[in-house]
Amino acid sequence: MFDSQADIAAVVYGPGEDPDRLLCAFADDLPRSGYRIVGLVQDRHVGGIGERLPAVAWPTRAAVSLRHICKRAGCHLDEKDLAETRRRIAAAIHDGADLVIINRFGKLEAAGAGFVDEIKRAIAVDIPVLIAVPQWRFMIWTRFCAGMCVKLACAREPIDAWWRTVAWRPTESRAPSGATFCAVAK
Repeated sequence: MFDSQADIAAVVYGPGEDPDRLLCAFADDLPRSGYRIVGLVQDRHVGGIGERLPAVAWPTRAAVSLRHICKRAGCHLDEKDLAETRRRIAAAIHDGADLVIINRFGKLEAAGAGFVDEIKRAIAVDIPVLIAVPQWRFMIWTRFCAGMCVKLACAREPIDAWWRTVAWRPTESRAPSGATFCAVAK
């Protein structure tokens, strides 16, 4: 599934870093340049209430609130809420996108669930993927993507540099703008 042409970047973050705010700001800036962003980013700043995980869905920038259910066996997102969000993201990918942003490579994705199908769908149609990955889960992420990803620091400059190497100009057909990030970084 993954190959050397896959433009996948992981924003790797540690304690005290805020990948949500960073990804939201990045996603907010791109449409001003004509790019279509699809995906979901957690946004604790939109005011989550109790057992809900607040998020923002692109391309509409609609607020999404996923129910977070905690039981003896542990905490998880409500399957119905998650399925509806996944369906919307899949439909938006199908309608066309320049970038797919996924909130996290989290517990569900590490287990092969969550937004794994949407990541694969984007890659299958050559849409770059940007995802936040906690440091402690980075090796699992690397195995998931068969090592075919770019590791980015949790800062705007590396994300912008990566994007410049994978972005399409909105007025062009879907053809790469030049060398891949890996080639430029060598």
